Amino acid sequence: MNQITTDFVENFITERPSDMHKGQAGRVLIIAGSRGMAGAAVLAARGALYSGAGLVKVSVPDELFNILQISVPEAMCIDREEAAKADLGVYDAICIGPGLGVSEESMRLIYRVICDYSGPLVIDADGINCLCRYSAFDELRNRNGITVVTPHPGEADRMLGAFGLASWKELGREKAVTELALKTGGIALLKGAPTLICDGTGNMPEVWENPTGNPGMATGGSGDVLSGMITSLLAQKHLKAAPGDRVCAAAFLHGLAGDIAAENIGEYGMTSADIADAVAAAFKAL
Repeated sequence: MNQITTDFVENFITERPSDMHKGQAGRVLIIAGSRGMAGAAVLAARGALYSGAGLVKVSVPDELFNILQISVPEAMCIDREEAAKADLGVYDAICIGPGLGVSEESMRLIYRVICDYSGPLVIDADGINCLCRYSAFDELRNRNGITVVTPHPGEADRMLGAFGLASWKELGREKAVTELALKTGGIALLKGAPTLICDGTGNMPEVWENPTGNPGMATGGSGDVLSGMITSLLAQKHLKAAPGDRVCAAAFLHGLAGDIAAENIGEYGMTSADIADAVAAAFKAL
């Protein structure tokens, strides 16, 4: 197993070109949130913006627009109907799932993105739960473009069960993340201590272990911030790195942001908003 290091991340998270514009920093679409789950969309958007995305659009139900536009004024909002009909090709990366809700309507939207979008796609939380409930992994494996799935252990077990495999505890974390990557034909990130990443797109899948982070990050919404960060790094055109390396960097920087937050306020009182607020400092620390 490989370990992500500061040198590894510093190799491609470099200073920006002096003539860079927001289009080069990446156009991101986040499809997230539902009634009672607006915070997931807010945190994913903050994760994307604070890690350098140039333009972020968030697709949420109309009733959540005010929450998003007050909480994340830098992001633009589009409703679900617009997202279902929009030209997805204008986005450099898409994230779908945080707080989305598990329903046929959500699955139709996920299916549309899987089938019609050929850029990097991050599927998290209820995006994963929908795939498991509606058995849509064949479509996922056959899509064009890089796919990243980011399950926590419970979601990983649902995925492994859908593939007819044993739980991650029985398989072991390294074997489990490898199977998830191979079965989805993409990159799998298994959350937990430690977070593991496997790129299943090549001939020889490798597993990477993230050394950053602390127990204070065991708080609701932490994974939403990470999903936004992964999507942001996948979207940024000036970065010279393979998709799997970008996912590893996002995990490292997310954990580093948690470590900075813990140093500032301690582990017990840390929230996911504190992690998001420390993301910019994590990049600066490099």
